[in-house]
Amino acid sequence: MNTIAYLLMAAPQGGESGNPLFAFLPFIILLLIMYFLIIRPQSKRQKDIATMQSNLKKGDRVVTSGGVHGVIEGEKDKDVLLIKTAGETKLHVSRTAVSVKKE
Repeated sequence: MNTIAYLLMAAPQGGESGNPLFAFLPFIILLLIMYFLIIRPQSKRQKDIATMQSNLKKGDRVVTSGGVHGVIEGEKDKDVLLIKTAGETKLHVSRTAVSVKKE
């Protein structure tokens, strides 16, 4: 019998297995990529928006999440703002509804 055919027919040796860390390495790398490209920038953006919303004051020009442009006239309480729009309309808007502060 040919020695090459004999070697190919040989049963694989059990008992040796690879490091389990190498089996999970692609998943670990994928999670790190997701963290740095998706999760971290989104949480930073949410933190910046929360800081901006907490620092709003009278006279700031803002845009709400509904697209209403106006100027803050005052506060009804700590969570509700009074916004004056271009048509002299005054609106009570939740502080969390403000999405952009214009400079």
